[in-house]
Amino acid sequence: MNRKEISENTIDQIAQHINERANRPSTFPIITISGRTETPHYYEIIPFNEIDNTETTFYAIDGSYNSQEFYNGLTIGLYTAGYVGFKGGKQLVLNELNDPVVLGKGYYPDNILITNDEHKLAVFDELLELEPVKKLFDECFEESNKSKVWGIGSSARESVTRNTSSLFSFCQEVLEWALVWEIANLQNTSKGDYILRDGTLRSNVIKQEYLNIIGKKVHKKGLRLVAVTKNSPIKLELASTYKKIDQYLETEKKPRYPFKTKNPKWQKLCVWFEISDDILIQAYPERSQKVKLMHGEIESITKTSMYAKKGLTGGRGFGLFFSARLDYVEKLQNYDWVVVDLNLYDCSSDAETTVKERNIPLIEETFKELTRLTQEHYILGYPYPLVEAHNFITLKNNFKDEVVKRVKASLYKTQMMDNVDIENLFLDIHDRF
Repeated sequence: MNRKEISENTIDQIAQHINERANRPSTFPIITISGRTETPHYYEIIPFNEIDNTETTFYAIDGSYNSQEFYNGLTIGLYTAGYVGFKGGKQLVLNELNDPVVLGKGYYPDNILITNDEHKLAVFDELLELEPVKKLFDECFEESNKSKVWGIGSSARESVTRNTSSLFSFCQEVLEWALVWEIANLQNTSKGDYILRDGTLRSNVIKQEYLNIIGKKVHKKGLRLVAVTKNSPIKLELASTYKKIDQYLETEKKPRYPFKTKNPKWQKLCVWFEISDDILIQAYPERSQKVKLMHGEIESITKTSMYAKKGLTGGRGFGLFFSARLDYVEKLQNYDWVVVDLNLYDCSSDAETTVKERNIPLIEETFKELTRLTQEHYILGYPYPLVEAHNFITLKNNFKDEVVKRVKASLYKTQMMDNVDIENLFLDIHDRF
């Protein structure tokens, strides 16, 4: 697209909107109020020389999907999800492969070729037969009727198979949730271990009542299920707050803080706070749904955003949003802030009723433990097991080239097609434009 096709007025409006959101005056308090989680809680990071002195195992889950459609209607697509584990700073072997490099465990489907709608249905059906997904339904949900679980209705099979993107995205997310349950039942998983997930503890794919079952059962096992993300609309709403806290932390709090560690290089303050309702509503605004009445009139009904809901009903998950700085890197400002979704069953003893109580000691322990994972990697402030899970499982852009080369090699081996026909089969005409 020629950049002149986009008017300067449009660009200026975008810039103005970002400026208004990012520079909105912050009314957020910078002083900790005892017992109030919606105020900043400052704490000393675990010293660098102690970060691996723990018996806790940290697991991290991630997923990915990618696809490529060719000019003849042939599509090669793939989804995957997997996990890695770390204990004492060392990666654990979680698979049965005899490979010194690949230590994590991942799942891949067999159906990766799509030429018609029946193939899309086959991809969907194969997902339900993958071992982790079967166990999620049989052992966790205890539900044989899988259509009752889907958050997009009982016709999910028909809905998600309308296009490949929605299909692979759906499969990836379901598989990721299934891996939460698989990790929770690993033989070596112990009480107090952490399961980290990239994103949130919410889902459009699985109904909240079933998602809650995962959260509750993982909580009963004594495991900490935590979702972490660097990318969130919440961060734009908190831009001014982050700057305000950063300035206070650096100029007033840190110089007077009674650090236990005497090494100045290791003297860092971290901070966490629960995100308030008003910020959540601004980040995930209410939506108006138009409903057609009996006589044809249109009535607008305002619905509260599911992501702004703190509770186990009327939303899409079992998380409680916090924002945290798990390491301190000067000048980076809100880059090294993360949004963390904690299991509501861990945080609140009245999670199934009023959701007003907060288990502050557990919340404090959780954030302090996470600092073990944020100091010894190239992305400071972000848990390195999640980075490693991403690197382990992500389907890079060159996945298409690898798959196509292997399919071509197989076709050449059988030599049932002419060489030109084989090459033309995977011709991407967009490369010729």
